[in-house]
Amino acid sequence: MKSHLFRTIVGVICLGAVSVAGSVTGALAQATSTNRVAAQTDWSVFVDDSPTQCWAVSGPKATVNTDASGRPKAVNRGQILMFVTWNPSSEISAQVSFTGGYPFASGSTVKLEIGASAFELFTTGENAWAASPADDARIVTAMKRGASAVLTGRSGRGTITKDTFSLLGFTAAVDEAGKRCDG
Repeated sequence: MKSHLFRTIVGVICLGAVSVAGSVTGALAQATSTNRVAAQTDWSVFVDDSPTQCWAVSGPKATVNTDASGRPKAVNRGQILMFVTWNPSSEISAQVSFTGGYPFASGSTVKLEIGASAFELFTTGENAWAASPADDARIVTAMKRGASAVLTGRSGRGTITKDTFSLLGFTAAVDEAGKRCDG
């Protein structure tokens, strides 16, 4: 539990350049429009200088929203983004996170599938993170080898969401962001 709370706080701090309240949706669009430093196929790299933070980010290529019985459901969602973030001042390196564009169901997790590998991300509000830096490292390794990442979550209203992210350009974007923040 302490690990989850710590990573939640760190994740909010890590994305603090984008949002003080922990919601990355609207503020991210503003921040990323002025500090994009590289684009690698389907992934972009952003840097904020005060304090130095770097992130690789991408939006989904496909999104499917269904009700509990599997029927398609029309829903309004905010920005849907997947990040790998560095914040050297907080000793964060290659932290994987996801914002689903809606509040996740309380106590729920997000399933992340990359090829034959599956991972579980814990949720807080609209955001989801891996449980530990070791999990982040395993996810990044799988993403470097994979073609797509599929994240499946459940909203507070019971909607099941399935977002598919292309991993084209992921390795180059992550390497660029890491080089800019880790040196």
